[in-house]
Amino acid sequence: MLVEIKKMNKEEVTVVTSLDIAETFGKEHKNVLRDIKQLECSDEFGQLNFEPSSYINQQNKEQPMYFITRDGFTLLVMGYTGEKAMKFKEAYIRQFNAMEKALIGKLKEREKGIAVRQALTNALQQSQENERMHGHAYSTYTNIIYKAVFGKDAKHLREEYGLSKKENLRNYFSEEELKAVQSVEMIVSGLVNCGWGYDQIKEFVLNQNLKMLAA
Repeated sequence: MLVEIKKMNKEEVTVVTSLDIAETFGKEHKNVLRDIKQLECSDEFGQLNFEPSSYINQQNKEQPMYFITRDGFTLLVMGYTGEKAMKFKEAYIRQFNAMEKALIGKLKEREKGIAVRQALTNALQQSQENERMHGHAYSTYTNIIYKAVFGKDAKHLREEYGLSKKENLRNYFSEEELKAVQSVEMIVSGLVNCGWGYDQIKEFVLNQNLKMLAA
């Protein structure tokens, strides 16, 4: 997939790289970089839609590239002409539409997740589990939930995604994965409210294969 979701200017947006544009339209990458630099757009538009980055080429040297939003892509390739170029433009637009639809769904699930996580936090506090676990109840129960959905705890998921401890794992979950996590969170919240202990909940969640129940 040429179009991807990336965080730019503190927001998740759909983007494509200048490398992909060069390959797809049969242009040298240096010429695409030239085209970007020659765009007579405002500084504000440029900052919002063209993010400078870099890649390592076949000679193991760092080279410049750009992440480009849908608006930036539209402006950049507006002048690319011919039947082949038009087909590529249409294909890109379809990809942008599909990825933006996925992003909207993901953002909606993230919003729902705030209330679900708050319910779990409240349940743990009211049950005194957080006090018993010296303030680590939420992270401990979250590891159970991740193991039920992904088969891995937060530490191993971070390693898989190549993330630091400061980065939010849920930013990297798909819409379906977010739904699954939230479903298991709601079940765990209910069990905590019913007075179940940690060992009981852990055994139930992992042995009852909640990964399938949450699907």
